[in-house]
Amino acid sequence: MEFLRYFLLILLVICALTACIGKNLLTAVVKYMSFSLIMSVIWVLLQSPDLAITEAAVGAGITSVLYFLTLKKIRAIDVRKKEEEDLPHESAVHMVTHYFTENTRLRTLYKIFAVVFCLAFAGILLYVVAFLPNFGGADNPINNEVAARYIEQGIQESGAVNIVTGMILFYRAFDTFGESTVLFSAASAVLILLRIDSEDKRHFVSVDTDLAFKADPILQKISLILVPSLIYFGVYIILNGHLSPGGGFSGGSVMGAGLILFESSFGAKRVQRFINEESYTAIKISALYIYGIIVSYFFLTGANGILSAIPLGTPGDILSSGGILPINIVVGVEVACTMYAFYSMFRRGEI
Repeated sequence: MEFLRYFLLILLVICALTACIGKNLLTAVVKYMSFSLIMSVIWVLLQSPDLAITEAAVGAGITSVLYFLTLKKIRAIDVRKKEEEDLPHESAVHMVTHYFTENTRLRTLYKIFAVVFCLAFAGILLYVVAFLPNFGGADNPINNEVAARYIEQGIQESGAVNIVTGMILFYRAFDTFGESTVLFSAASAVLILLRIDSEDKRHFVSVDTDLAFKADPILQKISLILVPSLIYFGVYIILNGHLSPGGGFSGGSVMGAGLILFESSFGAKRVQRFINEESYTAIKISALYIYGIIVSYFFLTGANGILSAIPLGTPGDILSSGGILPINIVVGVEVACTMYAFYSMFRRGEI
């Protein structure tokens, strides 16, 4: 097992280096997908299957799809053109890089500085890592009375068999709420900055004839099998998040991947039969309100030492863990809707 971990770690380094050094953008995206898939296996070996599911769905799946769409939009996948014609020459970064690479002396200094900087940065990281406690050591700072409380009394107090879910959504619900606020603010900022309001500009950057939807019978046949499986599996992960590895974010990521695959196979008009702008807005706002109400109730009762009126149920049952189950459901819905919305807006040229 140790040999496998070291082997996967070496593969991670190789994928990262080759993706950064390579000049072909399509190849770099494929290497990034490989990096994410290897990372998923490592998470499984580290006994974190919930992170492995999220890494595979978001990293190797949805993020890679967005990268491929970006390459298609800038015509970087067109093999009939030279790579230099595919890249945006007007960017400031490209102009500076082009200036340094054209001058032989500056190009040499540029390479030397880059190597020295990378080595120095790597040396600093290795120096800091040397002071970290040994992995899995019994005397690590993390092994204190707090972790013991989670393990020994987590099921009785939270009702969640999955200790990680109980810790995140019960003991550390305030931290999780803060993280959700940060993610929501970041997503809102990205939409505000990238959204195209002008119809002329939107038409200019919109999906052209090369990106127009083209029905692929092979992809559609495969999607008829994969999409229901992904949706059902995502629902299973959400509903069993308090019983087994998973939860709202992991299950929502899988469901979002299923919606994206469905739109890629059958087009946006088929998806809009059951998810249009009105239903999307209603679902997303309702989920946000429910999440805020439940978490606020947890804050009120916990800060004042009041016992929660929400029954914990029998540990191991689906209807258990008090408010953790509905939180997982609304978080899963939020994640699935957000991922699909980003993909849909990006594909239509609205961002």
